[in-house]
Amino acid sequence: MDTTATDPVNLLLVTATAWLAQDPDPETRAELRVLIQQAQDRDPAAVADLHSRFDERLAFGTAGLRGEIAAGSNRMNRVLVSQAAAGLAAYLLAAAANNRPGSIPSVVIGYDGRRNSHVFATDTAAIMAGAGVRAVLLPRLLPTPVLAFAVRHLGASAGVMVTASHNPPNDNGYKVYLGDSDEGSQIVSPDDVAIAAEIQRVADTQLVTELARAAYETAPESVVQAYVDATAAVGRPPRAQVTCVYTALHGVGWDTTRRVFDAAGFALPTLVDAQIAPDSAFPTVAFPNPEEPGAMDLAYESAREVNAELIIANDPDADRLAIAIPDVDAPEGYRRLSGNEVGAILGWRAAELAATAPGDGGADGTLACSIVSTPALKAVADAYGLNFADTLTGFKWVSRAPGLIFGFEEALGYLVNPGTVRDKDGISAAVALLSLVSDLKADGVTLAEHLDAFAERFGFFASGQISVRVTDLTEIERVMARLRESPPAMIGASRVDHIDDLSHGFNGLPPSDVLRIVLADGSRVMVRPSGTEPKLKVYLDTHSSLGSLAERRQAASDALVELDRGMRALIG
Repeated sequence: MDTTATDPVNLLLVTATAWLAQDPDPETRAELRVLIQQAQDRDPAAVADLHSRFDERLAFGTAGLRGEIAAGSNRMNRVLVSQAAAGLAAYLLAAAANNRPGSIPSVVIGYDGRRNSHVFATDTAAIMAGAGVRAVLLPRLLPTPVLAFAVRHLGASAGVMVTASHNPPNDNGYKVYLGDSDEGSQIVSPDDVAIAAEIQRVADTQLVTELARAAYETAPESVVQAYVDATAAVGRPPRAQVTCVYTALHGVGWDTTRRVFDAAGFALPTLVDAQIAPDSAFPTVAFPNPEEPGAMDLAYESAREVNAELIIANDPDADRLAIAIPDVDAPEGYRRLSGNEVGAILGWRAAELAATAPGDGGADGTLACSIVSTPALKAVADAYGLNFADTLTGFKWVSRAPGLIFGFEEALGYLVNPGTVRDKDGISAAVALLSLVSDLKADGVTLAEHLDAFAERFGFFASGQISVRVTDLTEIERVMARLRESPPAMIGASRVDHIDDLSHGFNGLPPSDVLRIVLADGSRVMVRPSGTEPKLKVYLDTHSSLGSLAERRQAASDALVELDRGMRALIG
């Protein structure tokens, strides 16, 4: 009996060979050709590698696409990107036909300094233009916030940013924004589902080599200048100059940040020279994420040399911001503030600006943060009579809060100017923070003292996180199921008051695999699977507003230690 047609390896080889035939990239084509040859010789490692690359397809969702650059449907490459471009074009053309018959949809495309970002962007522009969409490519590699700004500034129907943010060096990604009524926010359901269906249709029915390509436009530099002008306006004229250090972590942030700081009147910072130019290899860091241990070591070194009052770090596509301040108790002499700390003080700044805005109606607007971020922002909103919104994780949700004047998430993402950008923006956030520190310095106050003032006014908030990495994703499913089926009555020494299960939606939030555990002492625990890694993530928050500042800090910190101990015992 001939089993050639049903042999799993032969079927896999047929799939891989078909992919090879439409791959326009010499590098991934050569890589795949070697793997196919090895698999034909029944090399177990090659067969396993092909299964990893072709058994699944890299999913397109509300985060767009993101993955390792390599050949195969489960990797980032020119075939996958071309299919995504054609699918997105089909979606935009259909939406235009339904909503504005006779109109031509448009897309603006940006790219960062990662490997293949430029070629992925130009492929996208040519294919979308070939499909009949007006395609506009940003003039050069630029930060993600510039692309998010350009969607609104140019009145585009959509935006595409080719970036993998702070992922490992060999990753790349594809973020999609929608204009019009979405106001330049990242896509959410059901749009992501509809776009994914069009991408799959293209993959099933067309070869990449058959997709029409056409000439596209290049945006003028005036688009970048408009972003610079709008972002510089976030800060007030400096009352005092601040000695600071800046690192781009080998990303694309510095050129635009330099122009913004200069336009806003701030003295240029001391640069971490080894990390200032875009470099897709990220040679000085193990992982190009300012949250990771060691990523800011060179910045600390530079800061010690100039006795800096502030360290400013952007991640590689400059949509996130990290801040560090002098701390004699820290081994490096500086302490990186958590995203929650920066979010809280920027939220306080936004509330103050709203309260002192012209008019006699008092503060107006909404402060918003993701459900896993500190409750401190709600305390600020309540104190100023502002609305507060907690959203699902991701700026695709934070940016959509009605009446938003400031939003953030604990993973170093901040939105300080929602009137011009509807995504996290590490450059405008840096201007806002630098402007705040300048005002504080003029009044003889340090940022550390300002954090103490926050705790004295709103209480001391302590936050922690537990990340449990697994090799089998069913382990996470089992933990979540156990917590739902046998909810804890106690966590450590604290009694559980109630548990909110967000899996079917809750208080207007869309369904999400999240448990919110509220304790009788006011502490809070959030439990959810990571959306990007094989991890179970647990977020811990405690609060104290009783006694002196030292007593508040001690009480909240002690409660956090106890909460951490109790949750680790609970999740095993």
